[in-house]
Amino acid sequence: MNRTERNRLVVENLPLVGYLVSDLCAKASHLSRDDLASAGAVALITSADSYKPELGVPFGAFARRRILGAFADEMRANDWASRGTRRRIKETLAVKETLTAALGRTPGVDEIASALGVDRETAAAGLADAARVVSTLDDATAEILVADTALPEETLLSEEKLAYLHAAVEALPEKMRSIIRQVYFEDRTVKEIAEELGLTHSAVSQQRAEAVRLLKDGLTVHYSDTGAQAYVPESRIAPANRNAYLARVAEHAIVGMARMASQRQAESLEVAAS
Repeated sequence: MNRTERNRLVVENLPLVGYLVSDLCAKASHLSRDDLASAGAVALITSADSYKPELGVPFGAFARRRILGAFADEMRANDWASRGTRRRIKETLAVKETLTAALGRTPGVDEIASALGVDRETAAAGLADAARVVSTLDDATAEILVADTALPEETLLSEEKLAYLHAAVEALPEKMRSIIRQVYFEDRTVKEIAEELGLTHSAVSQQRAEAVRLLKDGLTVHYSDTGAQAYVPESRIAPANRNAYLARVAEHAIVGMARMASQRQAESLEVAAS
């Protein structure tokens, strides 16, 4: 690609950076718009430098993934929370979750403070810090599940992402698959699922967390740019079980992509016949 074409791509897609900055800041207002915009602009330029039109991926979709990656790097590099603060967040949330399971309701600040053995102000500060942490369906899968934020030119790529995500979900062990479906697709709470299954709140939460780690592994190996070359497993199950899961993801993805291709072909035929 010559320099003129590269500059054209950058100029035409600068609004994409602004769109993504606004979208992220709407979810986490403590972030610096200027810092994110700078990181996003650099990622846009490097995307234009490495873009290969012959791959058949729209440049907007190609650049978007790299811009979001730059945002993640920027957030990690300028993490507002110290190690001590993160430890307090973790302890506060763990106690809140335990009390919720024991009481059958959300505990008050005074109850959390008593369980932690701290004063009310410290517990309130821990809860406030926890509220600032951005975690939808844990970083790797959030963007895929929130598909309504996709830009028009990314429709095909979004469909592909969803095909891989659904393949990763379908490949999960039965209990994990059920929990993920109910929590993230049916909007049910962990408490409701635990009561229905006759399990503790903590047990269901652990299953959900491990399922998300497996989803990350599946999407990293089968969908991300780096793929298996830079793959470091996040799930904690035995390697043999993880490998079996990854193989199932590949099988489900092949079926899903074939089904999607057949559906597109049928739609094209209908349009041609009309």
